[in-house]
Amino acid sequence: MTITAAVFFFAAIASADDRHVDVNRLPETIKTFLNTNYPSVQILYSTKDDDLIRPEYNVALENGVRLEFHNDGTLKQIEAKDGVPSSLIPAQIVQFVNGRYPDAHVTAYEVDRRHYEIKLSNRLELKFSKNYNLIEIDD
Repeated sequence: MTITAAVFFFAAIASADDRHVDVNRLPETIKTFLNTNYPSVQILYSTKDDDLIRPEYNVALENGVRLEFHNDGTLKQIEAKDGVPSSLIPAQIVQFVNGRYPDAHVTAYEVDRRHYEIKLSNRLELKFSKNYNLIEIDD
């Protein structure tokens, strides 16, 4: 019985897939985020990853920005070739990047439970602790 339940559980996870979500049906926190930070940018598509454990929303904007949100609507990740707005990144991280890499801009920003990660236009990837201390550089 336990084995059968486990097989069905893993089969459900494996079959989880992104499905289209109408913009009007996105969580209010996501709609507010988009209206605040990208008020005049059209949404190309939005999807919901129906992962049974941690569903997520994905949004693509016409300006090339790609966003990923947790199920509660909080930002998980943003990718923007032209640069992630500094207002979306903790000030301590922005100050660090501006001081050490003044010719680079942030092209991706990710929030994890234990750290923040950014990618710079100079191809460096920086990982920060929740206390904004640099913990890793990958080039």
